[in-house]
Amino acid sequence: MGLVGTGYAAKLRAEALRSHPQAKLIAVAGHTPESTQEFSQIYGGQAVHSWGELIRDFSLDLLIICTINRDHGVIARMALEAGIHVVVEYPLALALSEAEALIALAKSRNKLLHVEHIELMGGIHQALKATLPKIGKVFYARYVTVKPERPAPQRWTYDPDLFGFPLIGALSRLHRLTDLFGKVSTVNCQTQFWQPESSSPFYAACLCTAQLRFQSGLLAEVTYGKGETLWRSKRRFEVQGEQGAVILDGDQGMLVQANGDHSIEVKGRRGLFAKDTALVLDHLLNGDPLYVTPEESLYTLKVADAARRSADTGQTIEVA
Repeated sequence: MGLVGTGYAAKLRAEALRSHPQAKLIAVAGHTPESTQEFSQIYGGQAVHSWGELIRDFSLDLLIICTINRDHGVIARMALEAGIHVVVEYPLALALSEAEALIALAKSRNKLLHVEHIELMGGIHQALKATLPKIGKVFYARYVTVKPERPAPQRWTYDPDLFGFPLIGALSRLHRLTDLFGKVSTVNCQTQFWQPESSSPFYAACLCTAQLRFQSGLLAEVTYGKGETLWRSKRRFEVQGEQGAVILDGDQGMLVQANGDHSIEVKGRRGLFAKDTALVLDHLLNGDPLYVTPEESLYTLKVADAARRSADTGQTIEVA
């Protein structure tokens, strides 16, 4: 195995590989020589100067990509062309056309291209999925994640060129909805950015809100925000049905029905990267099925790209 990245997700991936009896991390490429060397000393694998060197100079079965969003597509392409299986954190690419081409390339080379979506295995999503049948026909959903940060960090997640449009970089916010409710008909989106007084490439805050009309008739609202001008942290998922509602506030869940409120058990989020890694290795070694397909991630990216175009033009965008 090879690994691109030395951040939080890369560390969890490396820990998972270290504990698997049939996996070996042989090389890692990071952002700086110092961080790469430090990572290598802790988790193993040879520290190399670049992801290009990693792909060219090592005999890899699998490459795991845990670096800035902008580089996902170009690294995945080089690995697939070299005959290497690929795991990549979402999004697969910032451009929809690039993601489509990568999926076609993986199929033509008969190589795994797995886009990680661990939110689908998390306690919140699983609790919601198990409870939805109890509230009848769903007609409205609202998902809000807001993270105040003061001061805003000077890092790539606040750089639009590196992170991408907010709902593309934070694709999981939409992927929860498409996994639960299916195809989208139209998207309307508004965004606002706060820029620092300096000429820094980093913004100080962003707020993005999208309205999705699903083919079933369901209306959903998604709000994603982070940065200095936001004042209260919020993580809330609310679904309204004709026979009740499900409300997930932080790690607390509630089923609301005519006969009263009922608490819902919501399991924690620990261990999801390790679970995803183990599932990938079991798929490659034994042919076991995975929990998500790249086509499903691609469809959500199509919805996110429609949101981007809506925000740019002020128009409601139809999703083909």
